[in-house]
Amino acid sequence: MSLTLEQFGIDRLSPEERCALIDLLWDSLPPETLLFPPAGFVSELERRIAAADADPGAAEPWQVVLTRLRGDR
Repeated sequence: MSLTLEQFGIDRLSPEERCALIDLLWDSLPPETLLFPPAGFVSELERRIAAADADPGAAEPWQVVLTRLRGDR
């Protein structure tokens, strides 16, 4: 059986409520739960690491990124 968003009413939640639900679900997992990222995530991370290693000068300092994300000018 495949679960759906509609089945649980999740499709009617706002983005903020969905994020709160994610937090609740995550916090409900037992600490000893072993979690593994999907293979696609691992290969994308490896691709990004290789790209960063190939051109380290393309990176931005974290403070610059944080300032941009906050909208500080």
